[in-house]
Amino acid sequence: MSSVKVDVVSYARNKLEVRVQGEGHTLLNLLVDELNSDPGVTAAYRVEHPLMDIAYLYVSTDGSKTPLDALAEAAARLSDKLEALRRQLLEYIAAQQR
Repeated sequence: MSSVKVDVVSYARNKLEVRVQGEGHTLLNLLVDELNSDPGVTAAYRVEHPLMDIAYLYVSTDGSKTPLDALAEAAARLSDKLEALRRQLLEYIAAQQR
């Protein structure tokens, strides 16, 4: 498993730019979708170059929460969803082995 490095490029009250090294479309697409499901948040990302593992995540909010809070909340929701999926898969596998 590769290591992920995250650096804050810029942070203002309602805007955040984060450089993510070691991840690309797979994680960031999930994260941006989850961020954009929050009514006061707009998020996007771009991959620096297809052959490099550097991407930039952009998060802006309407001021009802900080971009860092929005990011933490979205990551927590994603974690919960993935854990629920993992449990369901394990239950399915266990049922198939009976």
